[in-house]
Amino acid sequence: MALRRCWRFSGLVPRLLWRSPIPPGSSIGGRSVRWFGSQLSHTDVSYEQLKQLLDGQKTVVIDVREPWELREYGFIPGSINVPLGHVITALQLDPDEFREKYDAELPQQTDNIVFICLAGVRSKSALITAASLGYKHHANSELLQADNSQST
Repeated sequence: MALRRCWRFSGLVPRLLWRSPIPPGSSIGGRSVRWFGSQLSHTDVSYEQLKQLLDGQKTVVIDVREPWELREYGFIPGSINVPLGHVITALQLDPDEFREKYDAELPQQTDNIVFICLAGVRSKSALITAASLGYKHHANSELLQADNSQST
């Protein structure tokens, strides 16, 4: 009986949230309405946009895949491999330590940073981590999307 009620309730809550007449970001009685999630100013970058960023301005590409994935699926030349589990400590390292460990310059908090991984899930997590550490210009890209756009 209780399970049946929970099952009916679980279908009701998402519908109420989805069809709410109050959009996120508006205010009610002086209080800001925020739904689940943060107000990060990040963007998803397509394969074409990523190529333009790499060709044009100074952009740091951080690949958050594991080293075995780089060996199996390949890597992007010029990218820095920092596995997701190491991102929070790597971005807090001393610039000399970062250079020694990753053979690249530590990105500045004002640099354009693009995090990449195979499907985009880990790169979004790395993006949120970077934002929490004060990095301002960041984006997210997935390699599966790039693979699909090249095949069409």
